[in-house]
Amino acid sequence: MKLLCVDDDRVNALLFEQVCLLVGGIELQCVENGAEAESLAADWAPDLLVIDLHLPDTDGCALLPRLRAAAGRVDLPAVLCTAEEAATIEARARVAGFAQVWTKPVVLDELQAAVRRLRGAA
Repeated sequence: MKLLCVDDDRVNALLFEQVCLLVGGIELQCVENGAEAESLAADWAPDLLVIDLHLPDTDGCALLPRLRAAAGRVDLPAVLCTAEEAATIEARARVAGFAQVWTKPVVLDELQAAVRRLRGAA
């Protein structure tokens, strides 16, 4: 499975790297902004997206349809990752097309379990 993580926080990228190593069978690419993500999605064809809500050049909810279009998959599974409380953003995330909202700081064990579940669904 190919997982594209779009997050400008390097600590979160490192956490995703660790999770992918622990889960196994996941090829990970991490980028820091929407422009990089769009370019990569067009060529790399990810199976799962994890997108931060607040990026330097865009909003995660606005980025999702562009990434799906770039990857050529309107049904590409996606998770929104944010420091905001899930209850305050969850409705907006669902409308935007995200399957789940993960709140920061992410907990390694919970993240690992969630990635395993999503890998099975992707």
